[in-house]
Amino acid sequence: MKVFEQTESEVRSYCRSWPTVFSRAQGSRIYDESGRGYLDFFAGAGSLNYGHNHPQLKLKLLGYLVNDEIVHALDAYTVAKREFLETFRRVVLEPRGLDYKVQFTGPTGTNSVEAALKLARKYTGRETVVSFTNAFHGMTLGSLSVTGNSMKRGGAGVPLNHVFTMPYDNYLDGATPDFMLFERMLTDNGSGLDKPAAVIVETVQGEGGLNEASAGWLRSLADLCKRHEMLLIVDDVQMGCGRTGPFFSFEDAGIVPDIVCLSKSLSGYGLPMAVTLMRPDLDVWEPGEHNGTFRGFNPAFVTATAALAFWEGEGLREQTLAKGEAVAGALDALADEHDKAITGRRGRGLAQGLAFTDPPAAGRVCAEAFERGLLMETSGPDGEVAKLLPPLTITDRELAEGLDIVRESVAAALEA
Repeated sequence: MKVFEQTESEVRSYCRSWPTVFSRAQGSRIYDESGRGYLDFFAGAGSLNYGHNHPQLKLKLLGYLVNDEIVHALDAYTVAKREFLETFRRVVLEPRGLDYKVQFTGPTGTNSVEAALKLARKYTGRETVVSFTNAFHGMTLGSLSVTGNSMKRGGAGVPLNHVFTMPYDNYLDGATPDFMLFERMLTDNGSGLDKPAAVIVETVQGEGGLNEASAGWLRSLADLCKRHEMLLIVDDVQMGCGRTGPFFSFEDAGIVPDIVCLSKSLSGYGLPMAVTLMRPDLDVWEPGEHNGTFRGFNPAFVTATAALAFWEGEGLREQTLAKGEAVAGALDALADEHDKAITGRRGRGLAQGLAFTDPPAAGRVCAEAFERGLLMETSGPDGEVAKLLPPLTITDRELAEGLDIVRESVAAALEA
């Protein structure tokens, strides 16, 4: 591993927790160059909802490349883009009664968020965007400005302005804050709050500690945005594409955001791809006003189309909900068993975790899990949550195996 230490930037992070060199992967397992297998409860930070090298997606991708079809096309029309748009409309939008235009942004989640913020400001003519405590929306300047983590914000090196931060659901010692103060500030000329262009929110804060907003809180937020003509942006980069059960994480709350950010598992194969969805009347861009060299990565369109077909036919929503209940039961039992060290379970669907009273304990759990052949990470402002993010396609046997390792790792970490 000397070449990595000598040549690669100090900014590298996950490799420090997993000191091995990986070489291949299939399904829910990843293997290092010595042949040792690891069960993957990380799933590419949520980019591999359908596991590693899914065979149906892989065949589509290989066939596309073998036939010398278009790989790079910027925003030119291509067969692969047409097939993705037609499939996305048929499988995702139409069954949910959603009328969105699709903007292909640069290839990552932060590109989708940047486009959403710029569009909201352009459409409304206002500058301020409201975000929430412990939010994470990306690492470029616009998305970083609406991110809560102080360490990540500090890396910007410049002021992060034009943002107003409100408490997220359950932020105030477990209390659910209503929006009375927010609304008062919106209507009071002396509050110092300029009328916002938009509010951006995650329904479950993945990097912020698996904090889950209640359906009622989300509905109240959506109603407030409508009353005060603020656009509601839902960042579904990590929790979308089925991670919490439904394709969109906001479906169970019964809300319809004005703008939606999608990336990570949208391509289904770990290939870079991101889109910003918007109400048709919000599509006020001038041609080329927001663009990116890699917004037309056609291999990702191919695997995304195949992933949507797989999603449509495999009953993944119900399977994910059932597996999520199994995870919740196991983590609740652990929280009860170690009630002095664990403050409780967080998250929903197949994005759940355990919050520890002593933040370093979560890191020790992940280290113990790695030694036992399981990949997982921490989240939260102090790294206090041991986070489980397995592929949606994980088998029941693999899930049980992984949960057994988590149980052993928690016991070992708390004894240390």
